[in-house]
Amino acid sequence: MFSKKIIFVKLLMFSALLALFSSCASVKNIAYFQDKVIDHPEKIDMHAGIVIQPKDMISIVVSTRNPELAPMFNLPVISYQAGSEVVTSSYQQRLLGYVVDNDGYIDFPVLGKLQVGGMTRWQLSELIKDRLLKEGLLNDAVVTVEFMNFKISVMGEVNAPGTYTVEGDKITVLEALSLAKDLTIFGKRENVSVIRELNGKRTIYTVNLCSVDMFKSPAYYLQQNDIVYVEPSEIRARQSTVDDKGLRTTSILVSSGSLLVSIATLIVSIVAR
Repeated sequence: MFSKKIIFVKLLMFSALLALFSSCASVKNIAYFQDKVIDHPEKIDMHAGIVIQPKDMISIVVSTRNPELAPMFNLPVISYQAGSEVVTSSYQQRLLGYVVDNDGYIDFPVLGKLQVGGMTRWQLSELIKDRLLKEGLLNDAVVTVEFMNFKISVMGEVNAPGTYTVEGDKITVLEALSLAKDLTIFGKRENVSVIRELNGKRTIYTVNLCSVDMFKSPAYYLQQNDIVYVEPSEIRARQSTVDDKGLRTTSILVSSGSLLVSIATLIVSIVAR
């Protein structure tokens, strides 16, 4: 009888160790930046900002000390009222934007066609200021350029998939995933895809969130219309029709039940001897 109790205790210890190793294995695939080095500063690559591409919509505002001259270089404003668009001078205004054509040009007031494709918004601002100055149109122009359609999409195993509008001209893949409220427990951290279309070509990058090498990836800084896709784990792929909470509960119950049945079977066979 004493030997049977020893065997029973060993079985329980084995089960506990098995559960511990299983949990450790799952943590290994979940934690971010696993190879990080503490208190070791690394140089950050300067991000020059995204460049203007065909089909982009940009706003350009020219300001000057003479308020009578500025309107001739700016597009009119529109206001939305009951679902309709009307040109207005009220305070509820939004600037119209310039749509970049397939060849990278916009038609700018007075200056005519400008080649803007491939430029950052800062470079375009300097270009317009220089042209206004050289052609004797404005000597004190302040030109502000903003992107109006900088959007990225996040899909797959995230908590809030969708398309997000970005303010400014810089966003990282980590910030995009934060907008989507992080990955679910079933997302593959080591295999996040970034799909990018640029200059008539489509490129797919892979980002490993578990490694600090992700900071060196050309996809770490996102560009307009990038798609971030988080691949599901094998468990999720096999049971894609089950919701997250139900899957976790079912998996735990099934695993626990199988373990208990196995232990009970062994105990019964030992006692029956």
